[in-house]
Order: sequence, then C-alpha cells, then structure tokens
Amino acid sequence: MVADALVYHPALAHYLRFAATTLGRDKLLRTLQYFSRFYAWYLYRTNQAESAIAPFNAIKKQFATTRKVLRIGKFIEHLKAAALAADNKGPVDPVLRYLAIGRQLGYAGYLSLDSIILFDAIGVRKVAAAKRMQDSSYRCWISGLACSALAGVYTLWRLKQKEKTLDLKEGEGVVEAKKLEKERAAARLQLISDLLDLTIPVSGVGLVSLDDGIIGIAGTISSLIGVWSQWRKTA
Repeated sequence: MVADALVYHPALAHYLRFAATTLGRDKLLRTLQYFSRFYAWYLYRTNQAESAIAPFNAIKKQFATTRKVLRIGKFIEHLKAAALAADNKGPVDPVLRYLAIGRQLGYAGYLSLDSIILFDAIGVRKVAAAKRMQDSSYRCWISGLACSALAGVYTLWRLKQKEKTLDLKEGEGVVEAKKLEKERAAARLQLISDLLDLTIPVSGVGLVSLDDGIIGIAGTISSLIGVWSQWRKTA
C-alpha cells in the first residue's frame, strides 16, 4: 500500500514530467555545477584540505562538460525563435520585438561557439582558436542577456504605465490589475535571473573581476529560478 501511494503520488508524476525535459535536467545540473563552484571556493577560503575541495572541483568541471554536450544543436532553436520574432506581424511592441530578436541571436551565437569549443574541451580535436572563441561566446551571451534584461526593464515600465490607466473601483479594473501583477512578478523574476547570469560572462571576458564565490552563488540562485520556472511549466 505504501509503495502504491508513492508510485501513484502526483508529486512523483510531476517530477517525472520535469525530469523528462532537457531543460529541466539542464537546470538541475546547472544548480549543482554552480553550487559546487561556490562551495569549492568556500572550502578553499576556509583552508580546508585539498582532498575535501577536489570532489566539488570535479563536479564543477564534469557537469559543465555534460551540459555542453546536452546543448549541442540547441543554437538552431534560438535561430528559429529569432526568425519567428522577426516575422511576427502581430500587435507586438517594436521595442520588445527587436530585443527578442537580439536576445535569441545572442544566445544562438553563444551556443554555437560553445559547441565548437566542446570538441577541444573533451579532447576530440584541438581547436587553435579555442580561447578566442570562448571570449566571443561570452560576448554573445552578454548581448543576449543584455537584450533580455532591457526587455524586462521595459516590460516593467509598460506595466506600470498601463496600471495607471486602470479604474480599481470597477470589477474589470481589479481583474486586470491582478493580471498585471502576475506579469510584473514574472518579468521581475526573469530580470533578476538575467542580472545574476551576467556575472558569469562579464567575469569570463575580464570586464569585471569577480571571484568564484560570487559567480558560484549568483549562478546557483539563477539556476534555482530556472528550476522553479520549469517546474511550474510541467505542473
């Protein structure tokens, strides 16, 4: 009876739907990767033995490589999304439309270069320009994240302006205000995630000097946001 209760529990079915998605697995691996990066830094700063630090450094490196493998070909998805955004003739705000195109092209450039670098990382074939390509991939990622962050700021501003026009004394206005609040919460959460993720590539190209502690904790939090968002989508 207990086994049946566990097997047929809705939470287990939800988890299986979540784990069946590539994005869900990637976000879980990403959380562990960046937490390991943070924790390895913490152990080093507290003068722990190398034997205690080594497992977390191994997780950080191996999970990073695993995620690169899982992302092979994903740049095509972002190129398609950019094309769809460019072809969208519906009533879309032109600012958000162009930012969406920039975001998707930035991610596509980042992932395509990242896939090429993978062959060098796993030792299949030496890529002479690996370091330069790594910097270029980071810059593409910065472009995509910057477009996403700007879209978030602009969306929050638009929602604020729209809220000013509502009459909260009427039932329709109250319903619309609740809808706007949900949109605002989603936009705010995405903006926080984008800003946290920006710490990774800006440090990677040397624009800002950040240690593994800051990058690790920022990556962990943004990854948990991604896990939560994907969990809700698979509900």
